[in-house]
Amino acid sequence: MLSLKSKYRTHTCGELTSKNVGETVTLSGWVHRKRDHGSLLFIDLRDNYGITQIVLDGGNEDLERVRPESVLQITGKVVARDPSQVNSKIPTGEVEIQVEKWDVLTNSEVLPFQVFGDEDTSEELRYKYRFLDLRREKLHNSILMRNKMIKWLRDKMWDLGFSEFQTPLLTADSPEGARSFLVPSRLHHGKFYALPQAPQMFKQLLQISGFDRYFQIAPCFRDEDLRADRLLEFYQLDLEMSFVDLPEIQAVGEIVIPELVRTFAPDANVYPEIPHISFDDAMLKYGSDKPDLRNPILISDVTDVFRGSEFGIFANAIENGAVVRAIPAPNSADKPRSWFDKLGEYAVKELGLGGLGYIVFADEPKGPVAKKLDAERIAKLHEIAGDNASLFFVCDNVDNAAKAAGKLRNKLGADLGLINPRDFAFCWVDEFPFFEPDEERAGAPKFTHNPFSYPMATLAELDSRDPFSIKAAQFDMVVNGLEICSGGLRNYNPDVMKKCFEIAGYPLDAVEKNFSALYTAFKYGAPPHGGCAFGIDRLVSEILGDGDSVRETVAFPANQRGQDLLMGSPNEVTEQQLRDVHIQVRKKN
Repeated sequence: MLSLKSKYRTHTCGELTSKNVGETVTLSGWVHRKRDHGSLLFIDLRDNYGITQIVLDGGNEDLERVRPESVLQITGKVVARDPSQVNSKIPTGEVEIQVEKWDVLTNSEVLPFQVFGDEDTSEELRYKYRFLDLRREKLHNSILMRNKMIKWLRDKMWDLGFSEFQTPLLTADSPEGARSFLVPSRLHHGKFYALPQAPQMFKQLLQISGFDRYFQIAPCFRDEDLRADRLLEFYQLDLEMSFVDLPEIQAVGEIVIPELVRTFAPDANVYPEIPHISFDDAMLKYGSDKPDLRNPILISDVTDVFRGSEFGIFANAIENGAVVRAIPAPNSADKPRSWFDKLGEYAVKELGLGGLGYIVFADEPKGPVAKKLDAERIAKLHEIAGDNASLFFVCDNVDNAAKAAGKLRNKLGADLGLINPRDFAFCWVDEFPFFEPDEERAGAPKFTHNPFSYPMATLAELDSRDPFSIKAAQFDMVVNGLEICSGGLRNYNPDVMKKCFEIAGYPLDAVEKNFSALYTAFKYGAPPHGGCAFGIDRLVSEILGDGDSVRETVAFPANQRGQDLLMGSPNEVTEQQLRDVHIQVRKKN
């Protein structure tokens, strides 16, 4: 490692211990905190590596005027702290520096918010002064930990025999689901580059070029509406492999990701099994294609239990095509009526339901639903719920019932304290539908996920089967209800590719235009290949316990409106700059 010693320091603020007592040292860093005891002035001096307490004679007006976050250089002798003053929370807590010489390298203005401590500060102010926000201990350490995780991932991929590549950031636009960021060309009038949503076509072309095992810590850009778990620009561990089937691709994830968690979250409980769950089963049992397996609650289909019953609201809806899902709440039979009423309000306001039916299984079944069901039907429902439990019901069409039941399952799991935040439960969700109805085209088929995936059907079956029955050789890896990976086998047959795009409404000339490089390359000998990509921002956020917002593990994020408040982007440009790239800005309606 390159020495950190220079004319500004002999040691960092995080390395001095009792072994250094008696040495004369020079440190440089920021004034983290000041404590004036009259005859003595105590300063916590901070740098990237830690904090060291320094002690100076009090009464010096120049020094007392030095504000927090000013940068000092000090020289002094390392002394042992009095045993009663030892700070066991920091590595340097057994020593302090008796300062003999000091110099203010730069003085700070009055801070817009405190760096020391956990003062609650608005996101707008934090992002405007992000360089100050990044000095705060928790965020600073998170960014350093992200750095270590990325190095670990890079080393691991090299160890597994993958080669690292870099692919272009200025490329052609292609329809991949989200909007692309466009970059106007100065040299080519009226034409645009696009920033890549993912290196999808390039990594496939590398396989066709014979490189066999590719990976990249890849920057990706998507112009989409922002949420807490999404960024305009993000990074992913991108990989692709030749001559593989699905298990070989998934094996990489099963080797790399749980080990990453165990390495950087040693307190975590990583579930040993990574089950495979089909998309259909995930939607039925968990109400989501991103199931949180830490939550033991399972959703059941009880449509047949209510079919033809005296509970007319459900029975009539079932005759019109609705289904009924049951969501158990274990050990909730003794909950007060207000608890059930609040869940009913949640169902109406948040889930868009007309209400929330339930049965309480205490000494005997209770609730308005129970009064309308015979003993045989109640017995079937009791078997699903268990003793001392409640069973909630959602009645709607298949899609709405699944989503509402899934959200209610998540809420019950959280409200009942069933989820340990330091558990990590992984699963593979696979057998996704290849096509789904496109509402903008009167229900015609469109690609559900990745248009480059391989259909689990022959060319003849693509001609004869219902498109909505065809599954994709595709998967997601999910942890704790978060999708952290998407991947699958790629379509490498040009005839199959043409047919899939034809079903999705793309004529042949559109395929040749939008995917010309890939389509042409397929004609010259393409190996069976596949791959996936792991979202680094989400992974780091979940491992560090910052799952509420991926922005807390990114050094310079945009806010939820897509603005960089520090640099002031997006910003206006001059008329000449617009002319250079042949752009005229229209007035906003």
